[in-house]
Amino acid sequence: MTKYANNIGVRVPELLLPNKDVDMTKWAVVACDQFTSQPDYWNETEKIVGDAPSTLRIMLPELYLDKPDEAERIASINAHMKEYVEKGVLENKGEGFAYVVRSVDGKTRKGLIVALDLENYDYTKGSTTLIRATEGTIVERIPPRLRIRKDAPLEMPHILVLIDDPERTVIEPIGEKLDKTEKLYDFDLMQKGGHIKGYLVKDEGQIKGAIDALTALIDKDAYARKYNTDQAPLLFAMGDGNHSFATAKANWERIKAEKGLTAKDEHPARYCLVELENVHDDGIVFEPIHRVIFNVGDKAVEWIRNKLTEQNGSCEVRNFNSMDELHKAMDGKAGHVIPFVNGKGVGCFYVEHPAAQLEVGTLQNALDILIKETAGATIDYIHGADVVMDLGTKEGNMGFLLPPMDKSAFFRTVIFDGALPRKTFSMGEANEKRYYLECRSISD
Repeated sequence: MTKYANNIGVRVPELLLPNKDVDMTKWAVVACDQFTSQPDYWNETEKIVGDAPSTLRIMLPELYLDKPDEAERIASINAHMKEYVEKGVLENKGEGFAYVVRSVDGKTRKGLIVALDLENYDYTKGSTTLIRATEGTIVERIPPRLRIRKDAPLEMPHILVLIDDPERTVIEPIGEKLDKTEKLYDFDLMQKGGHIKGYLVKDEGQIKGAIDALTALIDKDAYARKYNTDQAPLLFAMGDGNHSFATAKANWERIKAEKGLTAKDEHPARYCLVELENVHDDGIVFEPIHRVIFNVGDKAVEWIRNKLTEQNGSCEVRNFNSMDELHKAMDGKAGHVIPFVNGKGVGCFYVEHPAAQLEVGTLQNALDILIKETAGATIDYIHGADVVMDLGTKEGNMGFLLPPMDKSAFFRTVIFDGALPRKTFSMGEANEKRYYLECRSISD
């Protein structure tokens, strides 16, 4: 490891990949935090996988979190992880990065699988660490995820971490020299996940080049010119999987406490496997994350209007015959326009002088209180507008459609304003999320 020593928290991992006999289409499964209100998706995934080796057997879809059989499922996960290692289903490819190319729904994006040092991460508000959360971390969501990771011998990444590299100096140069690079996989992902290719980056020059380029991104003078600030640098910003990364951090802190370790000690669980992506990659599109609230009844519209008025000084409710009519009438309006659907049709909340910077902040401030004060009410965060239209119009429910965030302002916003409102953006629709593929040992 000394040949790749650095002060930016990057570890070159030993990657574990399925052997040549494994059906990769059945092996790779979408991130656990997707399709949480759509059990049909996971039932179909079960049918596709059958008895084949699969990451479905070593992860827990969040649809099943806190269910009566959770403990049994976690025990099965740990047993399958052990089995896949002992029986050679997973092979150690040695130390290296993985260069990944993913094409889905007409977009192609590139990434680099690395391990990041959790000692360089702090998700609390106001953090100035090299790795930072980009949305508020809900600490209550960590314990159930920690139960899964606590005794797991392996980890798999669905975490996407962004870098701000407009000159394309870190990831893209590796993609220009793939002719002598071992191809790890090349196949179609299940359930409309598109196509993925992966290459094993073991060349010392390429690895050191990527680490040096990352280090250059936070050169003191260059960073000051780029952002016009002397604040502590932000190098790695959470793109997807914020709570999974926070769970890895919590697990490492648990291990330190139990084993009497310190921040200077080495342990496999000190690091977390992620896919780095350049926010300037043309294939990265920031999609809005919509909301659906359940079991709120017919009075929710008026309740939300009153709460938004209380929080922002004024709020109007306007009703329309269709979403197209709404957009034609409200496009260009100053302030925040928040479209909604329910069993009675289409409408919007119009807040002319919002207290929050983003529409998602305006809405979430009201919804948090509504869910807390309404018995039986729940909320889900939805990536597709069509799903919002379907679920939001069912009796007792209500769906909200939010605008996308400008990705070019992403790093600057996080640097100067801190974490964004919870679930502000998503890097693509649910089927575009990272699929589990590579593994890494986290046990000593």
